[in-house]
Amino acid sequence: MTKSISDQLPPGMDLWRTSELHEVGINHRRIAALVRTGVLVRLRRGCYIRGSTWTAQKPWIRSLQRVAAHAHGTLTTSAGGLVYSHTSAARLHGLFLWDVDDKVHISTETTPSSTSHGGDVVPHTRPLELTRVVFIEGMPCTTLERTVVDCCLMLNYKQALVLMDHALRKGADASKLHQMCASLAGRNGVLTLRRALENADARSESPGETLTRELLQRLRIELPELQVEVTSTEGRHRLDFAWKKKKVALEFDGKVKYFDYAPTDEVVYQERQREKALMELGWKFIRIKWQHLFREQEFKTTVLRVLRGAS
Repeated sequence: MTKSISDQLPPGMDLWRTSELHEVGINHRRIAALVRTGVLVRLRRGCYIRGSTWTAQKPWIRSLQRVAAHAHGTLTTSAGGLVYSHTSAARLHGLFLWDVDDKVHISTETTPSSTSHGGDVVPHTRPLELTRVVFIEGMPCTTLERTVVDCCLMLNYKQALVLMDHALRKGADASKLHQMCASLAGRNGVLTLRRALENADARSESPGETLTRELLQRLRIELPELQVEVTSTEGRHRLDFAWKKKKVALEFDGKVKYFDYAPTDEVVYQERQREKALMELGWKFIRIKWQHLFREQEFKTTVLRVLRGAS
């Protein structure tokens, strides 16, 4: 039986350069047909991914895949010397990014020509010290601390705070970050970097928790403690935020967007049982979702009403 074109794709891999497809007899016309039917997805000039693989991936995995596609696509065309940096390096380090585009950022020591990169690539020119380059999945990128600094210099404050919280949680050296920040006095974006570093909290476990904390602070609401452990008849529980003296807990329900699992009915049931047990001990709960972070007046009114009722 004649194999379908999808069966003729090179086995054992999901990402191909145009030349690799040509080697197995798939010419430009057939590549175009595969793209039209969804068997292949064109990630960037000269690089394709299997359509079924792309469809099954989470959004943050797709963003990382674009970096991998650049690395694979330039393997035979680049003379080397490039390092993935900024938000691309953040993706390689596994850092949370919120509301950031998918462009691939690279740093090189020489200024590239205006036509040497596609529109999906943002090149940066600067000296590349060997001590500030690490390899992740075989791809060279800036160190964790260098990555955090580079990102914060180009992101807005909320984006920078999400990144900084997670970087510290993953073990970024705060003293190095402070030293690097001090050395950048006068640079564009350094105020955002400094502010994010001053307000960061490694206890935040998701972008939603970070943005909730930022909103509470900006609205001048009494700040709660983070990741508070309490005990009930159902056992020990860890609350996202809590005003312990007032027995008020604030739980962020949007974590699933950033993780590779969804809560099962059993997990949700157990969580509600724990909440019920705490309520029997006098605790009150405020539950918020992503949309509440952008309805600031409603958010403030709700939180203050519960806190005042618990005073």
